[in-house]
Amino acid sequence: MDRTQTHTQTQAGADERPGAGEAAAAGAAGRAGTARAMTVFSAADEERRRGVRRMKITATGLLLFVAVVYVLAELAAHHGAGAWAGYVAAAAEAGMVGALADWFAVTALFRRPLGLPIPHTAIIPTKKDQLGISLGEFVGENFLSEDVVRQRLRAVGIGSRLGAWLAEPGNADRVTAELATALRGALTVLRDSDVQAVVGEAITRRADAREIAPGMGKMLEKIVADGGHRRAVDLVVSRAHDWLVLHADSVMDAVQGGAPGWTPRFVDKKVGERVYKELLRFCTEMRDMPSHPARGALDRFLSDFASDLQSDGDTRARVERLKGEVLGRGEVQDLIASAWTAVRSMIVAAAEDERSELRLRVRASLLSLGGRMAHEPKVQEKVDSWVEGAAVHVVTTYRREITSLITDTVASWDAEHTTRKIEAHIGRDLQFIRINGTVVGSLAGLVIYAVARGLGA
Repeated sequence: MDRTQTHTQTQAGADERPGAGEAAAAGAAGRAGTARAMTVFSAADEERRRGVRRMKITATGLLLFVAVVYVLAELAAHHGAGAWAGYVAAAAEAGMVGALADWFAVTALFRRPLGLPIPHTAIIPTKKDQLGISLGEFVGENFLSEDVVRQRLRAVGIGSRLGAWLAEPGNADRVTAELATALRGALTVLRDSDVQAVVGEAITRRADAREIAPGMGKMLEKIVADGGHRRAVDLVVSRAHDWLVLHADSVMDAVQGGAPGWTPRFVDKKVGERVYKELLRFCTEMRDMPSHPARGALDRFLSDFASDLQSDGDTRARVERLKGEVLGRGEVQDLIASAWTAVRSMIVAAAEDERSELRLRVRASLLSLGGRMAHEPKVQEKVDSWVEGAAVHVVTTYRREITSLITDTVASWDAEHTTRKIEAHIGRDLQFIRINGTVVGSLAGLVIYAVARGLGA
């Protein structure tokens, strides 16, 4: 079975798979597009082709010239022109041989000489795919190896160069603006509902995974030990005192309204006034007396509660149930959503404002980082190590994909037009080989003839 039949059967089997026809069509379209791109000759290519034609004419003209010289020299030798005719004929004959040999070698690269099916000719059109594979392997082994990448990057000195570049205020401003644009774009693309769902789930999952009562107990214990709660007590007592002073009638009316209906009104009034005065006295004493018994009782209560949060199972279970109820309420989820919206708006506004604290801090950080990278060898080594590691990872992980870009691209090219394009780029230099072959062959023939005549003499 020949290659054409095998390819036809393989393609037919592939087309039976679901979606194979579409994939094959897409691949064929891509290859056709690449092939069409290869068939287009630019103005520079056309100029190169004209240069190749001129050099071909020159090399062929030189071949015809030595052929004419050979004929004339042979005629002169037959008519008794002297020994010089033999030297000229030998040189011209060897020049023709050299020219023809180099013409054959150069032509065999691109096409079959005289259209004859000579083996190992038309190398580029017939071996195009193999050349592409060899080129890909060459690039992979010699340019994409770990040692080569590390040596090259180390020689470049990316850390110091990048540091010097970042240390320039204008460059730092440019990077800051680009980062702000990227951040603003990312926040704009993200949907609020998705972020809110992720944040809410993360908070809920983290809260469910850890018991909060012991942590709260330790925090409350430290607050009580440091006396931090006393400022809160002072604030509450002071506000309560001021409220009682401003709302004396409301307090007394509330007490009187709760009295039984059978009690005399003057008694209710006296009771209301007495209760109000006692409340006002209690708040005043608590406000003005740091050693008030109520304050001590509150300290003991908070200390006991902090201990229960850490060690009492019933208290801890009740806190966990309360935590679950709070997190499950819609108001809490709405709070999370509103918090994300506020944070996003704040970040976007800061990213858009060139004088915002966010952008100023980022700019200052970039300038500082650039200065350190430019002048501190340790920082340079660290940056170079990061860059080398990243580059080596990419090269070693995706080497096959990178080299396949070369092989697949070469394989998609049309053989005829690829040959013409390569010939347009290197054909002019190859014609010099023909010229050199003619000249070197002539000199070699002359030397050989002279040596032979000398030895014969």
